[in-house]
Amino acid sequence: MPENTPESNKNFLKNILKEITQPFIDLFKSSRALWGVNLSYLLEGITYFGIVGYLVIYFTDFIKLNDINAGQMVGFQTAGITLAMLFLGATVDWIGVRKSLLYALFLMLIGRTVLTLAPTITDSTGLWSSAHLVAMLGILGIILGYGIYQPAAYTAVKLFTTEKTAAMGYAMLYAIMNLGGFLPGIIAPPIRKAFATEQEGILAVMWVYVGLTVLGIIVVAVILTKKTIEKTIAEVSNETKEKIEADQKAEKEKSAKEKIMFYLKNFPIKDYRFMFFIFILIPVQTLFAHNWLTLPVYYKRAFTGVVSDNFEFFTNFNPLLIFILTPMVAALTVKRDTYKMMIYGTFIMASPAFILALGPSIYTVFAYLIIMTIGEAIWQPRFLQWVAEIAPKGMTGIYMGIGQFPWFLTKVITSLYSGWFLMHYAPEGVPPSKMNTETMWLIYGGIAMISSIGLFLARGWMMKGFKTKYVE
Repeated sequence: MPENTPESNKNFLKNILKEITQPFIDLFKSSRALWGVNLSYLLEGITYFGIVGYLVIYFTDFIKLNDINAGQMVGFQTAGITLAMLFLGATVDWIGVRKSLLYALFLMLIGRTVLTLAPTITDSTGLWSSAHLVAMLGILGIILGYGIYQPAAYTAVKLFTTEKTAAMGYAMLYAIMNLGGFLPGIIAPPIRKAFATEQEGILAVMWVYVGLTVLGIIVVAVILTKKTIEKTIAEVSNETKEKIEADQKAEKEKSAKEKIMFYLKNFPIKDYRFMFFIFILIPVQTLFAHNWLTLPVYYKRAFTGVVSDNFEFFTNFNPLLIFILTPMVAALTVKRDTYKMMIYGTFIMASPAFILALGPSIYTVFAYLIIMTIGEAIWQPRFLQWVAEIAPKGMTGIYMGIGQFPWFLTKVITSLYSGWFLMHYAPEGVPPSKMNTETMWLIYGGIAMISSIGLFLARGWMMKGFKTKYVE
């Protein structure tokens, strides 16, 4: 055994510190193109989550829909975006990253402008009124744009990173998205409160988000130039560079008929390992859906005092934790096998649901939020990395798009039963001491754990004939 001396301990700590910091150093030295994608993604994260946070109020106060119909409009956008990725994910494979990002942002700019104008360009309000139809047209623009934008962003990370920076690149993009989800809570209130009425203030904030969309277009147009992209490809390893150049040349030489036949022959639904991989994640992804379907109501009904009075803070605490923890976790696991990290991450994410099964308290809440976030930080960026790695050449975008389809199903499926569970285990008007939220979370934990068990049992089949870039 090595001696336990101050010098050996010092070297051990030094190696650990280097292990953590080196990926960050590699990332900060990465290409201008990658930083352009990150900046664009930050602006888009702020804008997307900022507007989503207002949609229910927008449709009830401005369009004059009832709570049920307003909630359906939010579902129309969130589920619609996921479904759009299924059909539009291939866009990036056909026209390239830069054009895809620009077209996507222009569509979202049109959609957000129309959405913001809808209450002011017509006096007709209510269900299926002219204001409602115009607002839905705006949402459609956002759906189409985002259906292209996210697959393009993750395809760009694959294109602009090397073996040393890929894992951190995916993790940083995911962390930046969550930072975007947290920042509207800081940006919006002072703007909204500066106006005479809340309605004027909300529309003013929405116009700020329209402006941020314009800024996002400028960022892509100025930073992600063709010259910058070519330079970035030239900076990757020779092996990667040659592969990318060969793939691009092969794609240019293909006729439209050949491209269509290639897509039909290699369409992702024919890849059984890929289909198993994305659908086995539905159980653990239900915990994401519970973030807005169950947790806000759970915090309000099952608690008294700090948690109940500040349920918005606890509901939105996860994105801030993700922003902080995802790069750190990625740095510590950068050399670990992608598939094994999926197993570990989904298990860690599912397990704290059983902590909530111990009963409602501020300690179980914080334990749940922190442990769940650690698990999410381990597996969620690796999911996107695995999809990018397993995709055949020239089909990363469509794989990314179809990889999001189970998330669409998760949103729909979870919403079908979450209300029933709340009514039976945390009913409104019942004192917290008379509720049975322990059983609810025990069941939810069991559902979420199916993912890690399934991934573990299928590991031999999933890894057969496939080698990830990061192995132990």
